[in-house]
Amino acid sequence: MVKMTLIARVTDGLPLAEGLDDGRDLPDSDMYKQQVKSLFKNLSRGHNEASRMSLETGPYIFHYIIEGRVCYLTMCDRSYPKKLAFQYLEDLKNEFERVNGPNIETAARPYAFIKFDTFIQKTKKLYQDTRTQRNIAKLNDELYEVHQIMTRNVQEVLGVGEKLDQVSEMSSRLTSESRVYADKAKDLNRQALIRKWAPVAIVLGVVFLLFWVKNKLW
Repeated sequence: MVKMTLIARVTDGLPLAEGLDDGRDLPDSDMYKQQVKSLFKNLSRGHNEASRMSLETGPYIFHYIIEGRVCYLTMCDRSYPKKLAFQYLEDLKNEFERVNGPNIETAARPYAFIKFDTFIQKTKKLYQDTRTQRNIAKLNDELYEVHQIMTRNVQEVLGVGEKLDQVSEMSSRLTSESRVYADKAKDLNRQALIRKWAPVAIVLGVVFLLFWVKNKLW
């Protein structure tokens, strides 16, 4: 059974639409939604390995597809057929692109296409019962295969993203510290030069002053 549906822009992780009644009766729904936000954040930073993937999380599984810089994600029971889950996402993708395609890149606020919830709810109802003739036909459709879509653990994927962020942070910190040290080295060199040549400059200045005074007096 489909439990949750969210659509987000991959370039910046901006949520564009979601099923408004998703997660109301779902235990730990806030935790799963936080995982989705973290996943979108990872995707926006380029931490995505495939345009189609399944991610196990507790008794559920996330399925997502990425098309046209948009991520379409759903969370289902583990027992729900993978084939139906991805066909559900394909239906959402096709309609979302048809209705909102020209405005996706320019959307500036979260959930700019919240009205798409109507289509999400209508489509979700069609896919809820796996025993309907329609869904059985989809399961038997040999032209649509999902065997090659990778399945991983969500914590593993999010952990990789966190590690990459930590490496990036460390690299930025080291670069910043290197600049500070370079600036300090320049200051020390400058001070060393001043200490070395200041007495010479003072002597030359005194000599020049005496020479000038002597010429004035004579």
